[in-house]
Amino acid sequence: MFNFIKSWLQYSLRVTLLATILVAMTIGVWTPLSYAALPAGNAITDGKALLRYALPIDNKPVRKLQGRLEDIANQLRANKRWGAVSRDLKQASRILDKPSKILASVPEESQEQAEAWINELKSGVTELQEILKNKQKDPVLEGRAKLLKVVSLLEESMVKGYPFEVPEKYSNLPQLKGRATIAFETSKGDLTVVVDGYSAPVTAGNFVDLVQRGFYNGLEFTRSEQSYVLQTGDPPGEEVGFIDPDTGKYRAIPLEILVEGDEEPTYGITLEEAGRYLDMPVLPFSSFGALAMARPENDVDGGSSQVFFFLFEPELTPAGRNLLDGRYSVFGYLIEGRDILDTLKAGDKIESAKVVQGIENLV
Repeated sequence: MFNFIKSWLQYSLRVTLLATILVAMTIGVWTPLSYAALPAGNAITDGKALLRYALPIDNKPVRKLQGRLEDIANQLRANKRWGAVSRDLKQASRILDKPSKILASVPEESQEQAEAWINELKSGVTELQEILKNKQKDPVLEGRAKLLKVVSLLEESMVKGYPFEVPEKYSNLPQLKGRATIAFETSKGDLTVVVDGYSAPVTAGNFVDLVQRGFYNGLEFTRSEQSYVLQTGDPPGEEVGFIDPDTGKYRAIPLEILVEGDEEPTYGITLEEAGRYLDMPVLPFSSFGALAMARPENDVDGGSSQVFFFLFEPELTPAGRNLLDGRYSVFGYLIEGRDILDTLKAGDKIESAKVVQGIENLV
């Protein structure tokens, strides 16, 4: 089993922070550490929201609409700011009153369906404004979730083709040219994961291919650390990864990370090694249930079949910065089964894993 990150890294970060603060106190000057340059606002901790933002589209009105609806949860999380929720819905309504700006990014063949979704959103926002008058949190959040599902469909309809080509060096590996949904049956209950080939086509493609082969059926979770990671994918016997029956060789998967603003992923190098310390991956480790590729600590291109779920802990992910982003490839997020994932431990089993949507995207 890969020991993919050491506990001393956590200890080292804390010691560095403490030492810097002590030095600053001594000389009377506080200079923020480089990794303290956090992105504006709070980190996005909802896997579904991260998947929406990761879509390769560029339509500002629909992104503003998405942002307003997602903000409702932030406003209700602590102080129940009903006035702020009302303003979010008013802004969403104004955006939907100009559908042509949203439809401008939708291909002609999908326009009719997109118009229907926009009308559904308009009526849904109006309905939610009425629900809001009762100032009850759960019905408002339920209505918000329904609207965001429609927003997801609308945004997905804007994707035109595949945005880049995988380097020739890795073209022999399975690739996912889009997204796929995986349903896990475990000994504790069911999980649903969406893997994202738009951001990590090789990593996601390898995983979907292995799921399709039945590779994970019957495998145990081999490593669990509370509030940190849950790992699986170590096959029986001496091998630590997948041996391709066609070649008889270990299928090695490169480190693959798409950075915000880049047109294609970087391969074979950590962002730290590339000197990109503050660059943010499109798929970050900021959500409970982020799914990532494990690898030998000293081999960035040595991943194969072992994967891990990140069990979100705020201390490790302050405002989107942590010890894993840029060092390991996230390729998907848990969208259902949070309570189940939180109970799984080493020794529990994956009874079956199936591709329930998106298999046509596997090349």
